[in-house]
Amino acid sequence: MSIIKSSIYNLLKGEFLVSKDSFKNWRFILFVVALLLLMIASSHSSDKKVMEIARLNNELKELRAEFVDTRSISMKMRLESTVRKKVVDLGIKPSEQPPQVIKVISKK
Repeated sequence: MSIIKSSIYNLLKGEFLVSKDSFKNWRFILFVVALLLLMIASSHSSDKKVMEIARLNNELKELRAEFVDTRSISMKMRLESTVRKKVVDLGIKPSEQPPQVIKVISKK
């Protein structure tokens, strides 16, 4: 039991960092720190990309809604009744005679 206590005490004192063969421990610690920094940078990068995707999705929804509104306004403006109301001020009235169909027969 005293071996476990002494090894825990040595760990808490940090003897593994100052002993004679501590160079390999330092290398491992630096490697772990580098991996942790890489992991943190990667998570920040992925969070930034997720936020950008969410922003673009919201922008897409807004543009799609604007397109639908504009298309419905355009459809209403093309209706014959709307056109008649707009041109009545200019004095233009619908024709009383129906249009005539012109057939072109080409001879070869």
